[in-house]
Amino acid sequence: MSPRPYWKGYLRLSLVSCPIALYPATGDGEKISFHQINSETGNRIRYKKVDAETGEEVDSGDIIKGYEASKGQYIQVEKEELEAIEVESTRTIEIDEFVPREEIDDLYIVRPYFIAPEGKAGQDAFITIRDAVEATGKVALGRIVLTSREHVIALQPREKGLMGTLLRYPYEVRDPADYFDDIPDMKIPKEMLDLAKHIVSTKAGHFKPEKFEDRYEKALVDLLQKKAKGQKIEAPVRAKESNVVDLMDALKRSIKAEGLLPDREPRARRRAASQTKPRRKQTAATRKRA
Repeated sequence: MSPRPYWKGYLRLSLVSCPIALYPATGDGEKISFHQINSETGNRIRYKKVDAETGEEVDSGDIIKGYEASKGQYIQVEKEELEAIEVESTRTIEIDEFVPREEIDDLYIVRPYFIAPEGKAGQDAFITIRDAVEATGKVALGRIVLTSREHVIALQPREKGLMGTLLRYPYEVRDPADYFDDIPDMKIPKEMLDLAKHIVSTKAGHFKPEKFEDRYEKALVDLLQKKAKGQKIEAPVRAKESNVVDLMDALKRSIKAEGLLPDREPRARRRAASQTKPRRKQTAATRKRA
């Protein structure tokens, strides 16, 4: 069964355009999800839309959107009024400019989509646009309307197709200074930093997502299997986290736990051992050669 597109429209570079389809590049469909149920009856819980003041259930046709201008005071907005301000180009991604990928701060990245030609018509135009973007060595920026809102989308070649990444607007990105300004400026002693760097070096590797393991998901599967068999679930005994009192001691114990010593320690030990190693007694033969 072929995947269903999330969005269909056109991709345009100047006067060149082609029909395309957007597909979510990621998904949570494989993850275990739960429903809320009544513990007494085992039946699912259903929610009703009720008036907050009267407590009476409200028909879906009588529900409109409202913006809270002040406490308890709402500006009501009709569906037709929202439709009146919709962006005109709702079915076209028009490439506006090309920018270096390294200039896109990761804070602005929202989510990725796969972009492929829709049908055979226009495949040559799609490939032309894809190869043109690749030739620039940059990322193409365009705009797309999803769920009535316009988003900035970054396009770059991905295998035989394109990957489109939704980007945030500046007002959606928070100022890191609000969170980091209270972190003091301090110089860590060299010996302490060397120990920390050694721990980092022992854990160095390469990015291999196939090695990632969702331990919580695995535990959920195990839990459900045991519950289905009527087995008793017992909570494991977990060690309590303690506050680090001596950072240097914690670093040294970390290295010992890893089973590796910094390079300078083995050399120091070998040098000390060579200095304390007893000299061989000279025999008559060795004295004669001397």
